[in-house]
Amino acid sequence: MRITPIRALVKDELQAVDDLIANALCSEVSIISDLGCYVVQSGGKRLRPLVLLLMSQAWRAPLQQAVQLAAVIELIHTATLLHDDVVDNAVSRRGRETANSRWGNEAAVLVGDFLYSKAFQMLLTIPNPSMMRIVADTTNTMAEGEALQLVQRCNTTINEADYLRIIRCKTAQLFGTAARLGGVLGQADQATEEAFRQYGLHLGTAFQLMDDLLDYDSLEKNTGKTLGNDFAEGKITLPLIHLFKTGNPAEVKWIKTALEAGGYQHFSRVQTIVKQSGAIEYTRNLAKLKAEKAKAELAELPHSVYLEAAMHLADFAVERDH
Repeated sequence: MRITPIRALVKDELQAVDDLIANALCSEVSIISDLGCYVVQSGGKRLRPLVLLLMSQAWRAPLQQAVQLAAVIELIHTATLLHDDVVDNAVSRRGRETANSRWGNEAAVLVGDFLYSKAFQMLLTIPNPSMMRIVADTTNTMAEGEALQLVQRCNTTINEADYLRIIRCKTAQLFGTAARLGGVLGQADQATEEAFRQYGLHLGTAFQLMDDLLDYDSLEKNTGKTLGNDFAEGKITLPLIHLFKTGNPAEVKWIKTALEAGGYQHFSRVQTIVKQSGAIEYTRNLAKLKAEKAKAELAELPHSVYLEAAMHLADFAVERDH
């Protein structure tokens, strides 16, 4: 499944989103423009704006407002990436040097703050208190998710339910909001709005599950990042959680010791054990289940090329190799 035909449906709108974001980054403070443009132009898939645009056009929402909301969502996402890379001490993302590595942590945090505030400034141009509440609640939940992930770092007793709660908050929530806002803008009824939100939550969960899987089972040339980042940073994702539950006790004990030591020096052996344990297949199957649930949320709604594309997007989320 390729994403290009899906994006083609809203190609002009996505370009308008990029133009709006570029304009939002204009500032007399050069580091805001330089760093902001560097991050925004780093090759992201624009999945969250894509979701919002597909849903909004399925319900014939006002195009200009849909573009504005899509830009708001992408600015929030970009701000979280800047902050996440600082927290994780990341040095590369999407095959490029991270902003914090290039400009320093202080600049990355402050520009992330600027992007957050700019997103809410843009949101205020759409006179809809409901949308403001939805976005405010979403950013709060995302912050809680990031904090929860930090607390759980190197916690080898974390269970699958707690892990899924983290990714629901920090990743899936923004997908759910993007889809929901498309419905709100198109004045969909409450049942449809909730179906859109659930679609986004399941899609975002599937997407993050695959991201976590690919950290153990991909090629660096495909992902654009060093494999084993999660392990080196002490992030215990579903492949490890499943291994800890079902794996060979001696190997599990060794991996837990390596995890506490941190770094990449033991990752090659860790990767081999994870692959042999069946944890990759388990994680992939759960991602596929979430993708199917996402599609099921749209199955009973009136057919349109936009909702059909949204279903294909769920397939793309679990079939990608990067």
